[in-house]
Amino acid sequence: MIATSGSRSAGALLLCRAELPAVRPPARLLREQLLLAPAGSDWSVLVPEGRPWLDDGEPVDRVVTGWATALAVSAATWPVLALWWDADRAGFTLAAGFRRPVGYTWLADGTPAGEDEAMRTFAARLALDPVLDVQALDPLTRPDPDADARTRIIGLTAVLARTGLDLPTGLAPGDSAGRLRSAAAAQGAEPLERPGRRDAPRAEIDVVTGGRLGPYLHGPRARLLGAAQLAAGAPLLAWGIGRRSGGWTTAGVLLVAHGVFGLAYDRLRETPS
Repeated sequence: MIATSGSRSAGALLLCRAELPAVRPPARLLREQLLLAPAGSDWSVLVPEGRPWLDDGEPVDRVVTGWATALAVSAATWPVLALWWDADRAGFTLAAGFRRPVGYTWLADGTPAGEDEAMRTFAARLALDPVLDVQALDPLTRPDPDADARTRIIGLTAVLARTGLDLPTGLAPGDSAGRLRSAAAAQGAEPLERPGRRDAPRAEIDVVTGGRLGPYLHGPRARLLGAAQLAAGAPLLAWGIGRRSGGWTTAGVLLVAHGVFGLAYDRLRETPS
C-alpha cells in the first residue's frame, strides 16, 4: 500500500518532457518551492515541497493537475506528466498545450478506477509506440491482486523508460514529499528560487522568448498565444478561487499573467523606438 495516514504520506512528481533550460523559467513562475533535476534523455523532473496538501489539506491530485496545466500551456511545446498519490489513491495527469488534461486513477490496493480510453489518449499524446507501448500499458488497466497503487505508478514509469525517462536514484514514486525532496537534494537537484517583484518581468520575458517558440512569439502568433492563455487562465482562476484551490488558482494566475504579458510584449516589440 502507498500510504498510512492522511496528507503526510501524499506526494507528487512533475515530469516534463524537456531539458532543464526549457523547464526552469516557467517552473519558477509557479512560485512554489521546487527542486529541478534531469530525468533521462529529454526529460526533467520537478519535486515539490507539497505545502498545499501538507499544510492546507488540499487534494494532491487537484493541486498538481493545476500546476501541470499551467506549465504545459506556458511551455506550449512540451507535455507535463504529474504523478501523484495519497492514502486512498494514486494516479497521473498528463497536460499537453491547450488540450484538456487526461488522467488515470488507481485505488490504494491497485484497483483500476479510470477509463481505458484515457490510457490510450495518454499513449497517443506522448507519441508512444501504438503497439508495443500500448500493450505494456494495458495490464495497468486490468485487475491484479499483486499490484498496489505504488506498483502501478512504478509500472507506468517503466513504460516511459522506453522514451528515455530515467528518474534520479532514490526518487521513488509513492514516497512522501519529504523523502522525495531529500533524495532529490542528495542527487544534486537544483532549488528553484521564486522570482521577486523586481525579477518577475525578467522571468516572464524568459518564458515568452525562451524555447523553440521564442523566435516566433511576436506578431499574429504571439497575439493568438496570449489570447489563448487569457481564455484558458480566466476560468481556471475563477474556479480555483471559488473552490479555494491553491493549485488551480496558481495555474489561473500564471496563465492570465502570461497572456497579458505576452500581448504587452508583442505590442512593445511592434512599437517603433
